[in-house]
Amino acid sequence: MKEHVLTDTAVNLTMIGVGGMARHHLRAILANFPSTHVSVVCEPSAEAYAETVKLFTEHGRTPPSNQPDLTKLLAEYGDELDAAFIITPHAYHHDQAQACLEAGLDVLLEKPMVMNVAEAQSLIRTRDETGRLLVVAFNGSLSPEIRAAAALLRSGELGKIQSISATVWQNWQPNTAGTWRQNPALSGGGFLFDTGAHMLNTVADLAGEDFVEVAAWLDNNGAPVDILGVVMGRLVSGALVTLHASGATVPSCASDVRVFCEQAILNTGVWGQWLHILKPGSKEFEPVVVPETTGAWEQFLAVRDGHLPNPCPPEVGLRMARLWDAIQASAARGGQPVKCN
Repeated sequence: MKEHVLTDTAVNLTMIGVGGMARHHLRAILANFPSTHVSVVCEPSAEAYAETVKLFTEHGRTPPSNQPDLTKLLAEYGDELDAAFIITPHAYHHDQAQACLEAGLDVLLEKPMVMNVAEAQSLIRTRDETGRLLVVAFNGSLSPEIRAAAALLRSGELGKIQSISATVWQNWQPNTAGTWRQNPALSGGGFLFDTGAHMLNTVADLAGEDFVEVAAWLDNNGAPVDILGVVMGRLVSGALVTLHASGATVPSCASDVRVFCEQAILNTGVWGQWLHILKPGSKEFEPVVVPETTGAWEQFLAVRDGHLPNPCPPEVGLRMARLWDAIQASAARGGQPVKCN
């Protein structure tokens, strides 16, 4: 079932970073949101900017100008802008988001929100002080599928959650070799903190409660960052969780998440691409029909215009940071269980 675009309010947007992932989002924006005007971008790579100009031209839209220095961009264009979409290496997220919020812009921030708990707490303070909107671009949290699944789980209709099992895989290691994603100073982690961050966040969304303890093992597989990972966790309620990440497999990128409840099993993906349910008496999983969406920008606009409560505020980024810190601490101790703070 196709969901009509919830809003197309005029928005003057700046893109902070226009690499491959940013251009993926831009294609959806250019195709579906004629009232979103991208007047300027912030991109240090001449090649990435050239590809962006080509993309705008292909869609019959005027290409934005480029100011590679964010401080100068905000000083020169800040009064004309409404929002910023930040899609840059993880280490830059905190300072760039903080600068944009303080400049009076609403912010859609690519995942993972920040590198650690201290940065997450800092962004929450900035959000509160400025009164601006901050949404983290986790596909799962922003998907109707994961929101519908969470609502079913909270309703009590499916009974208590007994356990959750999740797996995500991709040929990530060869695809990211030599890039910033395998530079720990810029990435803050490897496959489990990059593609795998979707799994950590979506499972936490579905669980609806905090982790109290985790045991984790990470394997760099010869790379500078983690490529393989296994995590076992226990939630406040006592429900058990297993997380498996493989970033060195055959060319592919997919996932599987199963939530085992007393009265049903839910099946979805870490990006919320589908939602299936198996109930007593059924022989097969049946689809749960939810509205389709064009993606993160549509959801951001819906939140910004008051049509949707923010499904992914910076508190979600803080939750993710606490989980990641505990995973790293356990892995550094050879899998010794670690209490989550």
